[in-house]
Amino acid sequence: MGDQLAKSGTGHAPSEYAYPLERRLGGRAAKQLDQQLGIRTVGQLLDYFPRTYIKRGELTPIANVPRDEDVTLVARVNSNTIRSMNSRKGKITEITITDGSGRLGVMHIAFFNGYKANKELVVGRQAMFSGKVTSYRGRLTLNNPVYMLLDEDDGTDSETLAARPVPVYPATAKMTSWAIGTAVGMVLDAVNFEELPDPLPYNFVRREGLLPLRTAYEQIHRPATMDEVEPAERRIKFQEAMVLQTALAKRRAEIIRQEATARPPKSDGLLERFDSQLPFTLTNGQQQIGQDLSAELAQDHPMNRLLQGEVGSGKTIVALRAMLQVIDAGGQAALLAPTEVLAAQHYYSITAALGSLAEGGMLGGDAEGTQIRLLTGSRSTAERKKAMLDAADGTAGIVIGTHALLSENVSFYDLGLIVVDEQHRFGVEQRDVLRTKAHKPPHLLVMTATPIPRTVAMTVFGDLETSSLTELPAGRAPIQTHVVPLSEKPAWKDRIWARAREEIDAGRQVYVVCPKIGDDEAEDDDLLGAGSGNGQEGDADEGNASSQGNAPKPLASVTQLARYTAEEPSLQDVRIGTLHGRLDPEEKASTMAAFHDGRLDMLISTTVIEVGVDVPNATLMIILDADRFGISQLHQLRGRVGRGGYAGTCLLVSNLEAGHPSRSRLDAAASTTDGFELARMDLQLRREGDVLGASQSGGRSTLKKLRVVHADDQQIIEKSRTEAQSIVEADPDLYQHPALARAIEYHLRPEEEAFLERG
Repeated sequence: MGDQLAKSGTGHAPSEYAYPLERRLGGRAAKQLDQQLGIRTVGQLLDYFPRTYIKRGELTPIANVPRDEDVTLVARVNSNTIRSMNSRKGKITEITITDGSGRLGVMHIAFFNGYKANKELVVGRQAMFSGKVTSYRGRLTLNNPVYMLLDEDDGTDSETLAARPVPVYPATAKMTSWAIGTAVGMVLDAVNFEELPDPLPYNFVRREGLLPLRTAYEQIHRPATMDEVEPAERRIKFQEAMVLQTALAKRRAEIIRQEATARPPKSDGLLERFDSQLPFTLTNGQQQIGQDLSAELAQDHPMNRLLQGEVGSGKTIVALRAMLQVIDAGGQAALLAPTEVLAAQHYYSITAALGSLAEGGMLGGDAEGTQIRLLTGSRSTAERKKAMLDAADGTAGIVIGTHALLSENVSFYDLGLIVVDEQHRFGVEQRDVLRTKAHKPPHLLVMTATPIPRTVAMTVFGDLETSSLTELPAGRAPIQTHVVPLSEKPAWKDRIWARAREEIDAGRQVYVVCPKIGDDEAEDDDLLGAGSGNGQEGDADEGNASSQGNAPKPLASVTQLARYTAEEPSLQDVRIGTLHGRLDPEEKASTMAAFHDGRLDMLISTTVIEVGVDVPNATLMIILDADRFGISQLHQLRGRVGRGGYAGTCLLVSNLEAGHPSRSRLDAAASTTDGFELARMDLQLRREGDVLGASQSGGRSTLKKLRVVHADDQQIIEKSRTEAQSIVEADPDLYQHPALARAIEYHLRPEEEAFLERG
């Protein structure tokens, strides 16, 4: 990464931002920063900001320090003794440190032959310690820590020293926070800020009252008081927001400049005839968004729109109506789905909705109709060949598929519209591959069932116009969600399966979702035991369900649960199927079809059923180890029930104790069915990098300080978006803003821009 930065630009000497660290710090220090943190340039180190600040004299509450993790804390030395070791030669220095709160605020440290520690860590001395916290013989222990004295006499008067905060950087076991701080200080002293041009326009900086760039870096890394931190962070946030919003504004402008084939509506065409046979009335939202899409499809530059909506809000019908308008205008539509299960679901549901209109030119079909083809990896060779031929010669108006659509062997007669379902499963690369299959830039409709708060949409999908479906179609029954806390109510375990049997006896069907597929590892008989394990499919949140106290039990798995339910007395004679990502594609399709058709009563699955699966007769969803999933994912999963007019119920089963942080997610999911509110809560609980999809693209988040879900930062995003739009309208290629253009190049290189395309 650093090499690419150093070589970027015009080929002349690298800019100060891209200057190699070894020329500022020396080879040894630069190598350690590279190996431990992946930091290779001056700019990367300047943008490695403290995660918090410690006030001298303010001790870290030891009771709140996480166990089995590398931590940095400030404490006061409570005792210091040195003694000979019993089993070998040498001495051991034993230290206790305290936060002053009493018995629970004490931690023990042992230094082997720690003569320096014995001399320096005198009782009453305050220091910053860094190491891994464990428990040994019932005592909190800091293993082999390194430390830095905080009250050393460095020539600074005591009053000034007491006011100066200590920055704490994200560190590793081999790279302490203060070592990072030392390197940052050396760079701040050596960097030529005259060669580090400000990416923000001068008038914008002055209008918003922002600090100069040099001052911001000084105050965020070496604040004299805590009062200096906030204006420095505000300046950095504006810079991050402006870089992102300008990149997005440039993309929007480039799209508008492209020439597309207009696809205007046609009287008495497929769309009108489809509307006339609909057995229900479109919601007001569906009608309004349909009109917006229709108008944009009729323009001669590409539509580029995000359609988001609640689970079951009817996005597919809106997309289908847009596809029919394109077909009426002589074009074709491609629908890209992330899984074969979802692609097949779309194929069957769209085919059924169109009826004879999907059998154009076929016996018994509508003479003016079209045809639909499904293209996935599991289709037979003959079926794939037929689908590709019909796409190439225009016979198929709609082609639905997975990544198989992206194959170089797939071509279209006249691709006019791309519909991408569940956009967060795809990157910019897949979208661009599909675009190349059109003669002119095609129109684009991106769909997501994960509601996105406004400022998140502005940041993550800022190159797309956004439409939101908020009302549910008539006939959608409400879903009741209940937390099943087995740690407090162990007897409820049997009631879960009795409740499932009641639903099945009433003629309904049941989903059971597990976070694991199952493997050869030994699995506990108590499949409802919570604890750590290796989630293998979906987005189960591994990090938030750490066990407290007893040894953790394995997570519930599909294979284990299938064996268990076969022996469960209350489920005798129940027809049970299993579904997960390791199954053969044909087996997955047949299992899903059997459940859809009512030939299975219960489906035990991983999160492959999370999106798009539509079984109207399913009314109960049981999610085991529900604490392993995020709020939005739980909302997605429960949206699979209550789709056929019958009331839906979702049981969130957990073995975590009340008060555990991960239990709060379950309580939140049970408290409301407002997807936008749940999405806001979910994003606040997750790392910002995950919010922006940076983890999916394989890199660290570009946003270090800006928090798109924080109310205080929303105004920064909106102001930056407005300014970026004005800049790009007046200067589309940023010729008058070279520093901003370079910042976009440095921070959003092509191989990392994909995170902007993911939600």
